[in-house]
Amino acid sequence: MIEVKVLWNPWRYEYVKSTTKPQSGKECLFCRLQGLSDEEALIVHRGRHFYVVLNAYPYNTGHLMIAPYNHVAEPTELREEELLELTLLINKSLIALRKALMAEGFNIGSNIGRAAGAGVPEHFHVHVVPRWVGDANFLAVISGVKTLPMGLREAYELIKKSWVESA
Repeated sequence: MIEVKVLWNPWRYEYVKSTTKPQSGKECLFCRLQGLSDEEALIVHRGRHFYVVLNAYPYNTGHLMIAPYNHVAEPTELREEELLELTLLINKSLIALRKALMAEGFNIGSNIGRAAGAGVPEHFHVHVVPRWVGDANFLAVISGVKTLPMGLREAYELIKKSWVESA
């Protein structure tokens, strides 16, 4: 039998706690972000039904999220034309991240509902996480420290430039 080990990342709890339940009528994170300027919110692209935003609490440098403007909890609530745009934006994200950051692989996915680990369960979104061979190195395994080699602003500028150039 294979032993399952659990790796904890408790530093993300403050983020999850701040986004899971809108307080006193406040908008959810994704509704709030779309009302900010692109630079302030780190929005890389605004489409017809979705926008692409850099995750401010990334698992890896360049971690993008694709969220609908409409406040929906899961993809079953999306129309066919919205699902098509979502798929096209996933592909465009891969192209931009490969060009901007030389990503060697990707994790793409969504957590639907609190039971599945959704940090913002009321507003569906897709994660596109760039990966590199060796990005989970000894530092994270032995010391519990994850290094991000680039600041958010620098990553945002590179990805945004790459996104525009790939249009």
